[in-house]
Amino acid sequence: MTMTETVAPKMDRLLFGDNQFFGVNHMSEEKARAQQMRFQNLDAIMNVLDAAYDEGVHTFMCTTHERIGEVADRVRANPDRYPEMKFFPGMPYAHKYANAVTEDGFLGAIRKFLPEDGLLDSIARGTSSLARKDIEGISTLLIDAELKMFAGLSTPVIWMQNVVVDLLSGLGFRDAFRIFADHVRKRYNAEPGFITMNLPRLLDDLDAVGVENPIVCSNINKIGFRMSGGVDAYLDAIDKRPFRAVAMSVFASGAVPPREAIEWVCGLPNLESIVFGASSRANIASTVSLVDEYWPSASTPAR
Repeated sequence: MTMTETVAPKMDRLLFGDNQFFGVNHMSEEKARAQQMRFQNLDAIMNVLDAAYDEGVHTFMCTTHERIGEVADRVRANPDRYPEMKFFPGMPYAHKYANAVTEDGFLGAIRKFLPEDGLLDSIARGTSSLARKDIEGISTLLIDAELKMFAGLSTPVIWMQNVVVDLLSGLGFRDAFRIFADHVRKRYNAEPGFITMNLPRLLDDLDAVGVENPIVCSNINKIGFRMSGGVDAYLDAIDKRPFRAVAMSVFASGAVPPREAIEWVCGLPNLESIVFGASSRANIASTVSLVDEYWPSASTPAR
């Protein structure tokens, strides 16, 4: 699979997330269920993505959910409609593997997810890995499987999801971060990104294995919502440590009014991007307008 972006990209200020498409709402189960029902149809998802794209938000930060594969197919089939579309995929999506093994068996699941252009190479790596208990080989095999759906599309940043990041951090398996970073750079000419619920701890882990100036996405909001370690520790890290900060949950799932939330987060030093989700063109346009107001393009921080 050939990716088209160069290493070390400058990210857009705003990234569009996909939580709303899959019924993820950290404050309201009722809203989550309503969103999940609404976005069962691909056209409903594409209508929102089209609204974001037309408002100038050209980067889609997404999971590798099966429905995202359908989005990728739609974008691939309409290059004139989405000439600047970029995907920032995050992996792994654990439910996808569990469901595939249940439906197709282990070997069927492997065949389903392996990249077609590297089937023999991937099988060889997987077989030798299982024989030697080689975690690096197994890990790179799974990364390739996850990225199969984005073949031919622009994926300049590839994320490791927080469920795995924080588990590996807790287990002390820091080398996994280096394995991931090296493979993403070498095979996909992309930058590795890491999503975490504990920013200060992860930065220590990445420093320990030599992942320099990493792209790290974490909850960053005025009230400390889901910020393990506390707001002060995050602010200290953002101010003093060399990494490329991406803020998520800036609205704290609706607990902080939009203007107040955007004004606060845009005032932080060394912030590179904000990822947000929305279900309507009006809300997308409102966020874009607020960011333009409080974080003008001319003053976008550069690393």
